Amino acid sequence: MPDAHAPTPSHPTDLTEPPGRAPGAVPEPGRRGGDVARQVAVVVGAVLSAVAGWLGSGAAGGPSQQEVGDGALAADATPVAPGEPAFMIWSVIYAGLFAYAVWQALPARRADERQRRVGWLVLAAMLLNAAWIGVVQGGLLVLSVPVILALLAVLLVAVARLGERRPSGVVEAVVLDGTTGLYLGWVTVATIANVFAVVIAGTDDPAAAAASTTADAWAVAALALAGVAGVASAVWTRGRLAIGAAIVWGLSWVVVARGSGDLVSLPAEVAAGVAAGAVTVATAGMAVRRLRGRARAERPSAPRGR
Repeated sequence: MPDAHAPTPSHPTDLTEPPGRAPGAVPEPGRRGGDVARQVAVVVGAVLSAVAGWLGSGAAGGPSQQEVGDGALAADATPVAPGEPAFMIWSVIYAGLFAYAVWQALPARRADERQRRVGWLVLAAMLLNAAWIGVVQGGLLVLSVPVILALLAVLLVAVARLGERRPSGVVEAVVLDGTTGLYLGWVTVATIANVFAVVIAGTDDPAAAAASTTADAWAVAALALAGVAGVASAVWTRGRLAIGAAIVWGLSWVVVARGSGDLVSLPAEVAAGVAAGAVTVATAGMAVRRLRGRARAERPSAPRGR
């Protein structure tokens, strides 16, 4: 268990506490059952999430996510919809979640305090994603909004908790911190696209509404919001690359889709490009600042003269 007198970081990425459990810590017998349950649940959740993703892709013969709801979530349905290749990021996220599920199930990770803090949250994120696919496949597009907002909230809490302690090593940094960061970044863009799609789908003529100047104006505002969210996350997490990379990835495919897809929109194309550039600069700048600060902190102090 962690030292009760250890200082609590004031920032999600002020990683002042040592990774994992404190040396010599002994797991409480009463918590072992809960730890095993968490490990098993995360593995089951990863499998269910992957199956839901497979079904949602249309691989089983049903409609894909871009085809349901009369194409409300298609790449040309709204001015803020990313191009179809953007969704390849799900392959990376699913692979990362599965790798995390296997890694956290190892006996050495059972009483890891960091896993206790985020394991159930990662499970909730996987189940919420499966629920989102379920409601969309069921034609309940409006219900997808509260589900994806809940997913976004869960991921924000998970990233905040991950910032309380350093990962135990490179593997954890990649499969947990990296995957969760990609997940949060992508869901940030997807939430904005999802809400916009529901609004457009609720009009009398969705195709005409999506191509209107009013939609262009709202698209600029929505994409500006995505840029603000990306810059804010860069400042909050001090330039964690996975989050910024996923947001820039999504925005970049909005640029591509609005410049060369079936629904062309110069205002949305420019807004997405500016937002992507702002997130890139903010993420890179904060990352450099964080690394320089760490280097200064680890540099030996010069002896003072008497």
